Amino acid sequence: MTTTTAAARAIRGTFFHTPEYGSFEMLEQALIELDGHGAIERITLPADPAYPERLRAAREANEREPGYLFELGEHEVVLPGFVDLHVHAPQWPQAGIALDEPLEVWLNERTFPLEARFGIPEGGDPTGGDFALPIYLDLVGTLLSRGTTTCVYFGSADRHSSEVLARACAQLNQRAVVGKVVMDDPAANPAFYRDASPEQALADTEDFIAAVEQHAARSAADDPRFPGLFPAVTPRFIPSCTETALRGLGEIAQAHDAYVQSHCDESQWQSGVARERFGKSDAEALADFGLLKRKAIMAHGTFLLDGEAEIFRATGAALAHCPISNAYFGNAVCPVRRIHDQGVTIGLGTDISGGFSPSLYDDIRMAVMASRILEDGVDARVPSEQRGAGEPSRISAVEALYLATKGGGEALDLPIGSFEAGRALDMQVIDLKRPFADLTGNGVFTSPADQLERILYLTTPENIRAVWVQGRQVFARG
Repeated sequence: MTTTTAAARAIRGTFFHTPEYGSFEMLEQALIELDGHGAIERITLPADPAYPERLRAAREANEREPGYLFELGEHEVVLPGFVDLHVHAPQWPQAGIALDEPLEVWLNERTFPLEARFGIPEGGDPTGGDFALPIYLDLVGTLLSRGTTTCVYFGSADRHSSEVLARACAQLNQRAVVGKVVMDDPAANPAFYRDASPEQALADTEDFIAAVEQHAARSAADDPRFPGLFPAVTPRFIPSCTETALRGLGEIAQAHDAYVQSHCDESQWQSGVARERFGKSDAEALADFGLLKRKAIMAHGTFLLDGEAEIFRATGAALAHCPISNAYFGNAVCPVRRIHDQGVTIGLGTDISGGFSPSLYDDIRMAVMASRILEDGVDARVPSEQRGAGEPSRISAVEALYLATKGGGEALDLPIGSFEAGRALDMQVIDLKRPFADLTGNGVFTSPADQLERILYLTTPENIRAVWVQGRQVFARG
């Protein structure tokens, strides 16, 4: 595994993407030309009369300026970079641990003590180099190696270590939205891990936003291909926050036009807390606090009712579907098809570490499987006509790929996730013919649809040979 910052102005190869929900395109041997900022300027297909001349010009430019043109190998194809809408960065060391425990045990005995270790004590190392930085660099590098070019991160409740996370993303050139978690209610959070007060939580959030924006501005000024670093207002969820903090965070989000991230209707328990406290659904309460808006990403939605979905649609808020973690802690299957049909923007999230895998390939696969389980039901003792959801619920692998790419871009209101003019060139290079990781099907199934499904279901890290963000190669597997 190697990291590089090689940049190109033209890429030639075969590209799979989903410019529209429910369908895909294969751009076979396309020539994609980029501007100086790593955005797609022009796409030329072999059928275009101008194709031979543009390819010749790109090859001549490459002779004068090596690296100008990147041409894929014989068995290589390209997918868009993935957009992971929900990751708890400080939980990375416990991925795969204690997932068989009840949620309260997993949180109180595992998760909160771990996250508390990311606090940088007064007078401690402000870079987080002693604990946080190595973990965050490992996480960001791992996600890039799995094809994730954009990620939405929960940091910890500590402002300083959350800034360390933001800097790690910038250092490795991953586009990122990062938030300092707010959890200030002393009745709902352990004494060893919570904000000191609502006022301190709000002040730390303001300071965090300013620090990340300043770092992003400096990076963008130094590098025209800097992919982007954005702060997010981050209430952990309604059960962990006081009304004062929730209202203040909504005001901060509106004042800064900032991203918002939280959890909504994840579990039976969480869905009931807002009704007990405020006499409203989770989504209604979040909206009333100003936390549902364009550029707001709410994780899970397994218990999202039709009326709540309408609030999401009306406010422009998006849903991060996390099918693996829902299997452990969601108490239900998120009705993705129904919610999408109601006009809600949906993307995918790994939800590390409630989800064990750093690869959105695994969540693409699980999203399809969960949708079939929802439609068919699970209890064989129940008659078949009563067993399932009672409505069409299945989604396809192609639809799940859209959620992992362009759907995530729409959730973030960013021009990413597909190969179209004006969008950032984020991509992962897939080698279809690696030893013991052959995705070709030995020439038996050769249609583009069959090829794409084999890629989505069978790709391993070994198949992902390189990853590019904003027109620049940032990862190469040695």
